[in-house]
Amino acid sequence: MLPLLIGAPVVVATVLIQGFGSMALVRLLFRYLVTPAGDLPPGRALATVILTALGLLWLHCLQIYVWALVYFWLPSVTVIDTIEEATYFSAVTFTTVGYGDITLTAAQGRLLAGVEALNGVLLLGWSTALLFAVVQRTWGAFMQRKPWFKPLAEDQAPVRHRQGKPPHSG
Repeated sequence: MLPLLIGAPVVVATVLIQGFGSMALVRLLFRYLVTPAGDLPPGRALATVILTALGLLWLHCLQIYVWALVYFWLPSVTVIDTIEEATYFSAVTFTTVGYGDITLTAAQGRLLAGVEALNGVLLLGWSTALLFAVVQRTWGAFMQRKPWFKPLAEDQAPVRHRQGKPPHSG
């Protein structure tokens, strides 16, 4: 039961990293690559996909490092002596590669490693879905000249997005 109590807050932390990181990445794309009209200029198509992939990879590196710190700090994990070993073990576990050169005994948290593997599958799937959506929109914008993003009409925009205009009454 202890591995689940340790793993649950780490899962929450990595999901928060993924969620806020994904939102920040999409905002970055909108701010610097998409025009105010919602178009993606052809010269920015490849940069959009590359920045998305690199941003998602960076998020996963951060998540792997969070798990590595947990393994490194747990006193019961005696087969991991350095932060580099912990990061390596975490990366192999998070991605479910599982080389087997570092293995934890039952007392050292094999269940915790399983929680990390499930967490990794979930977050890698989330990233795959986001990257696919970006590639699909970018392809449509580049090849079919469709807008990457269709802005809301002024009358559809939420009140908080209007600049200093009072809400309509009656």
